[in-house]
Amino acid sequence: MEASHRNRTLALAALFQSAALVKDVAWRGQCDADQLQTMISSLFAFEAKAIDDIYGGAANLRRGLRTLLEQVQSGSQQVDGEISRYVISLFYLERKLMKQPDMIKTLRDGIEVAAHQSESFGILHENIMSRLGQTYQNTISELGPRIVVQGEQNHLANPHNAARIRALLLAGIRAAVLWRQAGGSRWKLIFGRNAMLAEARFMLEETAEAS
Repeated sequence: MEASHRNRTLALAALFQSAALVKDVAWRGQCDADQLQTMISSLFAFEAKAIDDIYGGAANLRRGLRTLLEQVQSGSQQVDGEISRYVISLFYLERKLMKQPDMIKTLRDGIEVAAHQSESFGILHENIMSRLGQTYQNTISELGPRIVVQGEQNHLANPHNAARIRALLLAGIRAAVLWRQAGGSRWKLIFGRNAMLAEARFMLEETAEAS
């Protein structure tokens, strides 16, 4: 994985997109299907060598790029505390996961089962969400501390919504792994912020012209 501003920006945008979609499902009981498919598909991109290939290009991460700008740029009036908390928690859990090789294997096995099932049912089928949600519970949830998701109780109590939220959190972990592989670190977030924000703005302009 090439260590570049572009790759780190895409990975961070994917992480923010996962967190934003978690919030959508928790509060509204639904989210954008195309954005959801981008995140779930990233879990099944086992052989992809580039982040662009994993997410199908920056155009599929426009929601995440916008959220990244809102959350990270200085003086932003649109900072969302919930989304920030999810992102910070996912970074923390990713670091813990990387120290557990047996858990990583269990996680990979569960995702591979879901990927195989998706060939018959489709990526966004309830069975796939359920399998990914169960995989998250069997692995990431065991690391602790668990991520407490806020939202409307009737949506959170719905098993399908709960599974989608866990699947999105799993996709967030994947994005955090990609961030590290692309050379991301806490110091890069602090001292490389301006370059990353400039890259995010460029990609939003680039994909707007292409759409």
